[in-house]
Amino acid sequence: MLLFLSVPQPRPPGARTRAGAARVARWQRLRLQQLRRLRGLLRGLRGRPRTGSRRRGRMALCGQAAGAASLPSELIVHIFSFLSASDRLRASASCSHWRECLFYPALWPQLRICLRVSPSEQPRLEFLMRKCGWFVRELRVEFAAENYLSGGGGPGDGGRVDTGTGGEEVEALQLSTRWLEVLRTYLELVLCVLVSIRNNRNLQKFSLFGDISVLQQQGSLSNTYLSKVDPDGKKIKQIQQLFEEILSNSRQLKWLSCGFMLEIVTPTSLSSLSNSIANTMEHLSLLDNNIPGNSTLITAVELEQFMNLRSLALDFCDFTAEMARVLTDNNHVPLQRLSLLVHNVSVMHKSLDNMPNDEHWKALSRKSTNLRVYIMAFDIKSEDMLKILKPSIPLERIHFDSYITCVSGAIVDLISRQYDKFLTHFILMNDVIDTSGFPDLSDNRNEDPLVLLAWRCTKLSLLAIHGYTVWAHNLIAIARLRGCDLKVLEVTEESIDFDQGELADQDVDPVHNLIEQVSLGLGQPWHAIMDIESLSVFTEPNRHFYREMQSFSEDI
Repeated sequence: MLLFLSVPQPRPPGARTRAGAARVARWQRLRLQQLRRLRGLLRGLRGRPRTGSRRRGRMALCGQAAGAASLPSELIVHIFSFLSASDRLRASASCSHWRECLFYPALWPQLRICLRVSPSEQPRLEFLMRKCGWFVRELRVEFAAENYLSGGGGPGDGGRVDTGTGGEEVEALQLSTRWLEVLRTYLELVLCVLVSIRNNRNLQKFSLFGDISVLQQQGSLSNTYLSKVDPDGKKIKQIQQLFEEILSNSRQLKWLSCGFMLEIVTPTSLSSLSNSIANTMEHLSLLDNNIPGNSTLITAVELEQFMNLRSLALDFCDFTAEMARVLTDNNHVPLQRLSLLVHNVSVMHKSLDNMPNDEHWKALSRKSTNLRVYIMAFDIKSEDMLKILKPSIPLERIHFDSYITCVSGAIVDLISRQYDKFLTHFILMNDVIDTSGFPDLSDNRNEDPLVLLAWRCTKLSLLAIHGYTVWAHNLIAIARLRGCDLKVLEVTEESIDFDQGELADQDVDPVHNLIEQVSLGLGQPWHAIMDIESLSVFTEPNRHFYREMQSFSEDI
C-alpha cells in the first residue's frame, strides 16, 4: 500500500507585498535550479547520461567508478586492522596494491612464530622477517625439532631401518646424519631471525625458545653434534655477537626471554644492555641447563641494575641468597612472579648451598605480598626437594617430570601442608620404565597424598597426573572435594587402577561408574586421557613449562 501525504509548500518570503515580487521571482528560480541539479544527480546514479550523447555519458560514468584497487592506502590499512592474520593474507591476494599494504607496520605490532627446524621453513621465515623484522615491537619465536631420534621416524629416511646384521650401525649412522641436518638448519634459522632485527630500535618484547636439545646420561646430545656442524665455532660466535648487538641497540626493550636456546646466551650477554634499558626492564627470563661448570647467566651484581623487574625466570641453582637480598632492597620494585627451573644436570654441576633459606623467602614475601612462585623439577631426588621446598615460598604452581627418579608420597604430602594457601597448579609426570607397574603414592599410608592435596589446597584449579597409580575411588574423592573449582583434571587412562571389589561387581561397569561419578563431582563432563600424545604437558614438558612461564609472568 502506498500512502501519499500532501505537504503544504513553504510560502516565499515577501509574497504579500509588491516590494517582495522580485525576491519571490529570484527564490523560485533558485529553487528550480536546485531541483534540476537533484534530477541530474539521480539520472547519473541510474546510469543515464545527463547531457550530450549516450556514449559520452556512459564513458564519463565509467571514469568516475571507484574499484577496490583505487582505495587509499590508509583506508585499506584500516580495513586490515579489523581482520585476523589469516584473513589479511587472503585479502591481500586481491591485487598488488592491497598486497603492498599488508605489511604496514601498524598491522603487525606482534609477531609470534612457531617453527619446525626444517629446511622447508627457511624461505618463509626469511620472507616474513625481511618484511617485519625491522619494525615489529613484540617478537616471539619458538623452534621445535621433530622426533628425529625415533627409529626411522624422521623425514626422508624412507622407513624403519633393518636391525639385522649391522642394522644398529646403519641406524646410528642415519640418526647422526639427521641430527647434523637438524642443527645445521637450526643455526641458519636463528641467524635469519637475529640478522633481521639487529637494527630494530622499536623492539619491546623479545622471546626465543628452542627445545631441540636431547639430554642423555652422558651429556647433551645436541652439543656433541654441534661441534661437528660448526667445528671452528664461527657461526656460534656470530650468533652470540648478533644477540649482544640487539641488546646494545635496543631503546625500548622491556621483556627479554630466552629459554633452552643452544649457545646463544653467554655469561657476558647482559653486559651489552645499557643502564637505562636495564633500569626499565620488566621481565627477564634466562633458562639454559647447558651452561657447564659453575658459570651462571646472571649474577647478583648484574641483577642490581634491573630495578623495575616485576617477573624473573632462572635456573634454581642460579637464584642465590644474594639475589634474594638484592630483590628485597628498597630501590627495587616488588617482584611479583618468579619461575624457577630445577634440573638434575644443574644440580649435578652446581651446588644448592647458596640457595635462599627460609628467612630470605620471608623477606621476599614481606617485600611483595603479591609474589607467586612457579617451580618445575626435572628428575630431582627426594632429599634434594626437601632442601628446596622452604615453608615460606609462596608456591602457586609446581610441575614434576621424572625420567630416572620418582616423586615420593612424602613430597606430595609436604607440598599440601606447606602451600595450602597458594597452590593452584599441580602436575605430576613420570616416564620411568618399570616392569612392576606405576609407583603408588598411597603405599603404607592411611590416606592417599593426592586426596589430601585436594582437601587441603582449596585454591587448586589444575591437577594432571601420568605414570603414577591413581585409584578410582580416590579420583572420585578428589572430584567431590574440589567440585567445579577444579577446572582441569587430566589423568591418563593407564594410570587409573580399580579395587578388586569394584572389578568383581558384575552389576556395575567400573569404568562407566568412574566417569559418571567424577563428572558429577566436577559439575562438567569428564573422561580419562586416552591419547597421551595429544597433550603437550606430557610429551613436551620444556615447551609446556616455557609457555606456562610466559603466561604466568604476563598475568600480573
